[in-house]
Amino acid sequence: MTTVVVGAGIVGTTIAYELKKRGRRVVLLDKGEVGGGASYGNMASIAVTEFMPASRPSICKQIPGWMLDPEGPVRVRPGYMPKLLPWFARFVAASRPSKLRQLEAEGAVLCKRVYDDLLPLLRETGLEGELTEEGCLSLYSNEAEFSADREHIEILERFDFPHRRLTGSEARELEPELSDSIGIAVLFPQNRSLRDPFRLVQSLGQRFAELGGEFRRGAVAGFDRSDRISAVRIVGGDPIAADEVVICAGAHSGILSKMLGEPMPLETERGYHTQIMSPGISMRHSVIWPARAFMVTPTAGGIRVGGTVEMAGLDAAPDYRRSKVTVRRAQTALPNLRCEDFSEWMGHRPAFPDTVPVMSASAKTPGVFYATGHGHLGVTYAATTARLMGDLITGATPPVDMRPYRIDRF
Repeated sequence: MTTVVVGAGIVGTTIAYELKKRGRRVVLLDKGEVGGGASYGNMASIAVTEFMPASRPSICKQIPGWMLDPEGPVRVRPGYMPKLLPWFARFVAASRPSKLRQLEAEGAVLCKRVYDDLLPLLRETGLEGELTEEGCLSLYSNEAEFSADREHIEILERFDFPHRRLTGSEARELEPELSDSIGIAVLFPQNRSLRDPFRLVQSLGQRFAELGGEFRRGAVAGFDRSDRISAVRIVGGDPIAADEVVICAGAHSGILSKMLGEPMPLETERGYHTQIMSPGISMRHSVIWPARAFMVTPTAGGIRVGGTVEMAGLDAAPDYRRSKVTVRRAQTALPNLRCEDFSEWMGHRPAFPDTVPVMSASAKTPGVFYATGHGHLGVTYAATTARLMGDLITGATPPVDMRPYRIDRF
């Protein structure tokens, strides 16, 4: 029994490891290196409190203004807007109150499981040291900003996720570099960070290889199938015979699903980061400032600054002005932060309009499975996705109801 896992990001690599551990012959296929896509540049956060649907009415009301602001938290390149309209129509449809409650519950179910799946994975692979003990601080300059984010806090209270409100002084006791302009903070103790997310993915890939897993480099040209999947065709190479195929190629998964006659409403939310290796400060916690749409995480030997969303498709050139905006905003929270010895990066986060991933068997082709659309939570959901997909693929009973994450829900 051979399973080909297409996509060697954090989700695909973890699934490949899980299936190999369960006795499958597994080929992990990617056109680049293990962890070289969005998993390379994520914000290194196990963000279990960030499962709120993006399609909330409070967000929808602000989007027109953001689109007119070149430095706004969401930017749509004008030329891409016609292609985005069908996706955006589904996004608006997901903003109905009854639908939002459903989507919140579907995200909370996954986030509640995160450490039940992640901690055993790290222990058995010897990678426990990649996870820090510190949580994340959400920052607010005043009571008005905190009230504007109250919706988020209320959702966490409803699903019983731990958090603690702090005064500005209490926040500075935890992170002395924070500006005096921070009047309120909320500590999310479960939102721990990774010391280096790229190193984690590559280490998981190495553990997969040590179990006898095979990594192949190549781009998918198509699939062979009759009554079920039989092979993955490779550009310029020999096809790979397959009894099962798992599509987890991030934002590129939609291209592959179309090849299989099963299109999905998947978009890329392009994200940017600046990795600063000589920041002039040290930090223990990650910090996020909702009103200013940036996040800062100590990771990869320095400090990483990221945030905002750009909708421009898979092929447009990066606009690194987005990175510079977030660094300037980060310096309002961290006035001693220097941007020296730095690099800028742009990557593609796979997003469905309802903010919920697909983790599902194909509705059309036996032997095909999908695990994609994790948005900003790929590293957060990776171990849980691997556990659930491992059960689906091997015929075991998953510990949660998988119907909300099916491919044909749209």
